[in-house]
Amino acid sequence: MSATTADTPAGTGIGASVRRVEDQRFITGRGSYVDDLERPGQVHAHVVRSSVAHGEIRRIGTDAARAAPGVLGVYVGEDLRADGIGDLPCGWFVSNIDGTPMFSPSHPVVAVGRVRYVGEPVAVVIAETAQQARDAAELLEVEIDDLPAVATLERALAPGAPAIWDGAPGNVSFHWQIGDRAAVESAFARADHVAKLELVNNRLVCNAMEPRAAIGEYDAGRGEYTLWTTSQNPHVIRILLATVTLKVPEHKIRVISPDVGGGFGSKAFHYSEEVIAAWAARRVGRPVRWTADRSEAFVSDRHGRDHLSHVELACTKDGRFLALRVSTAANMGAYYSTFGPAIPTFYYAPLLSGTYAIPAIYCDVKGVVTNTVPVDAYRGAGRPEATYVIERIVDRAARDLGIDPAEIRRRNFVPKDAFPYRTALTLEYDSGDYAQALDKALALADYAGFPARKQASAARGKLRGIGLSSYIEACGVGPSKIIMTSGGGSGLFESACVRVNPSGSVVVMTGSHSHGQGHETTFAQLVSERLGVPLESVEVVHGDTGRIQFGLGTYGSRSLAVGGSAIWKAVDKVIAKGKKIAAHVLEAAESDVRFENGRFVVAGTDRGLSFPELAFTAHAPLRFPSDEIEPGLEETAFYDPSNFTFPAGVHVCELEIDPATGVSEVVRYTVVDDFGTVVNPMIVDGQVHGGVAQGIGQALLENCVYDEDSAQLVSGSFVDYTMPRADDLPTLAVDYIVTPCPHNPIGAKGCGEAGAIAAPPAVMNAVVDALAARGVGDVQMPATPHRVWQALRAAAKPAAA
Repeated sequence: MSATTADTPAGTGIGASVRRVEDQRFITGRGSYVDDLERPGQVHAHVVRSSVAHGEIRRIGTDAARAAPGVLGVYVGEDLRADGIGDLPCGWFVSNIDGTPMFSPSHPVVAVGRVRYVGEPVAVVIAETAQQARDAAELLEVEIDDLPAVATLERALAPGAPAIWDGAPGNVSFHWQIGDRAAVESAFARADHVAKLELVNNRLVCNAMEPRAAIGEYDAGRGEYTLWTTSQNPHVIRILLATVTLKVPEHKIRVISPDVGGGFGSKAFHYSEEVIAAWAARRVGRPVRWTADRSEAFVSDRHGRDHLSHVELACTKDGRFLALRVSTAANMGAYYSTFGPAIPTFYYAPLLSGTYAIPAIYCDVKGVVTNTVPVDAYRGAGRPEATYVIERIVDRAARDLGIDPAEIRRRNFVPKDAFPYRTALTLEYDSGDYAQALDKALALADYAGFPARKQASAARGKLRGIGLSSYIEACGVGPSKIIMTSGGGSGLFESACVRVNPSGSVVVMTGSHSHGQGHETTFAQLVSERLGVPLESVEVVHGDTGRIQFGLGTYGSRSLAVGGSAIWKAVDKVIAKGKKIAAHVLEAAESDVRFENGRFVVAGTDRGLSFPELAFTAHAPLRFPSDEIEPGLEETAFYDPSNFTFPAGVHVCELEIDPATGVSEVVRYTVVDDFGTVVNPMIVDGQVHGGVAQGIGQALLENCVYDEDSAQLVSGSFVDYTMPRADDLPTLAVDYIVTPCPHNPIGAKGCGEAGAIAAPPAVMNAVVDALAARGVGDVQMPATPHRVWQALRAAAKPAAA
């Protein structure tokens, strides 16, 4: 829950807390998810997965499975290869420090010859029913000769570790760098103090509410495929199917991503099951459906995070930052996922300056292959990892130097008059006022009253701590030139088509995709305000390559800043054409026509046309020359941002720890964010709530654990993987400051990932603050009760003589 103090205007336009229009169908069970769909004659796919983390496939016996009741086909990796199916693609490439390209392993849709993680597909069974497919799968004779496996970064990088790939010596698939190493070394040489930390950013499983699903259908008469899939970016999936995996003309593929129950990044990638469903539909001549169960999702959905970092911050004695030096090892899993190499490089290291003016920064990153599920973007995608590094080391420096954590941040903030500000790592921050956000957060959190609350907790036998996190993120992904010159395989613009019907109602077709963000409401608010039409007269359509002109999907908090800006530009074109038509109808010069409050009017007169009147006139070309102005009122726009947007803010976490059990309870949590222009504060509040919940989950509860010897997933269900529940979360105090983005027409910066970025360091700084009185120097995430209890016991032991 939250207590939001920002005032919001009435009405339905920009800034109004309009209830989400899509929620009516969701809460009444009328949503349309992939698993709800029933295609005529559909059959079911069951993906057989490796139970071995690393091994040579000696034999897969299929005869008994093929003869089982209801079975239409049993396929192994060689069958797909023989039919021309390509490998799953990696869409981002980085270079090594020496300029050589990264090692890029082959990633078959279904394993061929060798398996490299538990959960890798080894065969597919197609049957009339899901149960028949499962039963037949039990009859497969899968014989795999075990090979030594490694799951953790420490084991993979150890001398003599088993090799995952011949092309990745020492299991390092790339070694990348950014920054001015010489300038950093020079700054460290003159520093009064160097703060140091070893940090773990724990591996996470996404666990979206709706598991992944896919239905493939093939029209033999037209040679066309239709794929329904739980994807955040259906057009990208269509491109990859056409050019890389299915290898058929793009216009012969339609991808539909209907209602999707959460994505958080994990549904942005091209998965084996999408290829399997589409390909198998052609092979068996029937629609093929596949839906993951929760256990399957744990070993098939892409994982997130999993970094080890050594970080050093050079300071003057009065806490001024001179330089930052970071070395990170990033677990990539057994293969590269679609955007895998981008996350610990391009989306991570350039954000290490945080909200601070740090003159020199250097970071090197090793991509490490292991016998685990591939790792890719998870809510925040590199930005949470960067924020965790900088905000934890800033707190360590403050503690080392005896400076208040708020004060050391204030001394090093980028000043508000310095924008646009170029960091030492080339990013150009657009706007902000970090000191204002800090002041507002401290006041809202009653930071000054913390010592008294800490004393009261101590009287009850509890340890109380407070932690700050001043975050920044690069959103509005992304400027195509920056993306493509940094390793990305395509541009990241966005498109929109605004169609005005003769009655004046409006259909908006957006390339963005909604999977919980509320686009059907916020995009409608934009159009409603700009065209002066009722909110209920605006329909937002997304998620269908057969209806949408083009799109690059939703991730990286890009929907409003990029997708919304495309809509804004399309509306501009609608208004411009409306003025041309109105000028003829009203017998005025086009330059004299204004569009105000939903009416086209002649300046200085009472003559005008309402928007519905103009819409009808546009479709009945009697009163304007149709040889000069095309009939109809429909416009398309593409928007490619000139820069990222940079949301920022301050989170304050206050918690209590029971030293007898190690249990941490977050008792107060304060958020002050700067998202630029906020279209719907209620929806933004919801995004903040969800993000903070995920961030608290990572800091205190969630941990994806593999057995170090066998590389078996130990935390493969909710019995062992602890998700945050309502009683783990505090009431949030949420407020905002506004410094609009100067380079998009809305002024929006993005809000979807902020909570997951800022919360982990805020919580962990509070944990360390609470434990400091007992002599505990640091604790790694997640700060589970057992881990905290162990740290307290270790600190209590007398030092060895």
